[in-house]
Amino acid sequence: MDTGTLTEVLIEFPDNRLLIDLCGEYDRNLADIEKRLDVQIVRRGNLLAILGEESAQIEAREVLNALYQRLEAGRTVDPGDIDREFRMNAPEETAPGADAQMEMFSGGKVEIKTRKKLIEPRTDAQKAYVRSLFNNELAFGIGPAGTGKTYLAVAVGVNLFISGAVDRIILSRPAVEAGEKLGYLPGDMKDKVDPYMQPLYDALNDFLPGKQLAKMMEEKTVEIAPLAFMRGRTLSNAFVVLDEAQNATTMQMKMFLTRLGEGSRMVITGDRTQVDLPRGMPSGLADAERLLSDIPKIGFNYFTSADVVRHPLVAAIIRAYEGDTQG
Repeated sequence: MDTGTLTEVLIEFPDNRLLIDLCGEYDRNLADIEKRLDVQIVRRGNLLAILGEESAQIEAREVLNALYQRLEAGRTVDPGDIDREFRMNAPEETAPGADAQMEMFSGGKVEIKTRKKLIEPRTDAQKAYVRSLFNNELAFGIGPAGTGKTYLAVAVGVNLFISGAVDRIILSRPAVEAGEKLGYLPGDMKDKVDPYMQPLYDALNDFLPGKQLAKMMEEKTVEIAPLAFMRGRTLSNAFVVLDEAQNATTMQMKMFLTRLGEGSRMVITGDRTQVDLPRGMPSGLADAERLLSDIPKIGFNYFTSADVVRHPLVAAIIRAYEGDTQG
């Protein structure tokens, strides 16, 4: 970048302590913004000077001001927060059929309070999804891995539980073999199935203190169980999540959806590109999407590789597989 021909924009931040947090350890937050926008940011007392192209300067100023406002509100700034500010200010890239929901949920701040942390959506699609989870008794989240479908659903479930809106949380997955044979795993049935459920345990541990979670599981106010264990139950006053729903058969999906009881909310998440069912067996997720998409008060939310919030390489890998014409 030839700084000799570029203009300079100054931003003043009145609180030096907050400015230190804004810059980050060894100015790593500034370095992140510089790399993303090809600008140079120089600290001068309580001022930050931004050198670069005008459009990049404007975006850098907006991101820095938004992050400083977070700090003024008593929150922290980490790489995920910087990533969120860039994504939420970027031009929208929505999936087919998602335009209406983006317009409906485009305004207002969306936050999920849990026992351990405050969760904020990092993309517009995530924001629309969270609002749909709060507004609909049955909601679907469909898209590639790493887009936060399950994580956000569990966060909303914890939020509704601690607020008293539901009495329990029930998380389920189909125990489908993805290339490995379930029967050859060591241990009893619980030992064999638990590895399939681990992502659900991980999400709960992010939102609830360990002792409280252990007590809730002991009291059955939190349950994690394979999909097959749902048959014959009526799930009332509960927040129910079916994860990896692309691996449910049509009959299993119908069985699960009809478990919905009074005072309950249900979330179905899945990735249509990662079906592990035997060849020729239709996915219950695809059938549910086809059959239920026109029913009012059922929310369908879609994600793309642009919504991946894991390592940036994950989004690139997903795009490569989506674009492959030889597979």
